Amino acid sequence: MAAGEPGDLDCYYFRFLPQKTFQSLSTRETTSRLRQWSMLGRIQAQAFGFDQKFQAYRKDDFVMAFFKDPNVIPNLKLLSDSSGQWITLGTEVKKIEAINVPCTQISMSFFNRLYDENIVRESGHIVKCLDSFCDPFLISDELRKVLLVEDSEKYEVFSQPDREEFLFCLFKHLCLGGALCQYEDVLNPYLETTKLIYKDLVSVRKNPQTKKIQITSSIFKVTAYDSVGMCYPSTKSHEQTFSYFIVDPIKRHVHVLYHCYGVGEMS
Repeated sequence: MAAGEPGDLDCYYFRFLPQKTFQSLSTRETTSRLRQWSMLGRIQAQAFGFDQKFQAYRKDDFVMAFFKDPNVIPNLKLLSDSSGQWITLGTEVKKIEAINVPCTQISMSFFNRLYDENIVRESGHIVKCLDSFCDPFLISDELRKVLLVEDSEKYEVFSQPDREEFLFCLFKHLCLGGALCQYEDVLNPYLETTKLIYKDLVSVRKNPQTKKIQITSSIFKVTAYDSVGMCYPSTKSHEQTFSYFIVDPIKRHVHVLYHCYGVGEMS
């Protein structure tokens, strides 16, 4: 039986869901913040549906099927390194990497320790420090230090498992921004925007037994390779160039959050 024929259990089929919009990325407030952080026009979310039960242990098959699907190929957007324009893949994916990203946090109180450790003042102002570089990022405050500088005294405020959480990753990406990022003086815009995008992408439900809210999404950080090398999310690797696949196994939706590091829209 050829792959993809009825009865072939290994094959997922996908469909593009252009009607699914992500309000968190398009509100006036978010747009103006993303512009300040040099991410506007370089970050985007897309939704796709799929047709079979999702099994997390088969994530590699799922992601490979995604990149080979005729409904994904003409619709999945990425930024061209050469032109800076949004394009579609246009190359055959030969290999993928899908790294599990834990997603268990359901409260922004996760970040309260920033106040407790005097990284952020009670007023919400981020404590400044002497300028240093952690290539390619300028570090001019205690927040960026705790995000980036492994041998800084407060780095341990967030454990390694904390740092792997999707909520932390999203927050860190927004704090570090694009190539001409203007940093905030106060914490709130980062927290608010993180919360909006997180809630927009991640699915939750109430556990019928315990009545507690639990996250149902599985999340993967995805890279794809063609015969030449890395082709997605970009041909160039950068800490701030990423694609996260947020899979809702109940609705059978996958949300793709994409960003490519560079100079965002100014005006």
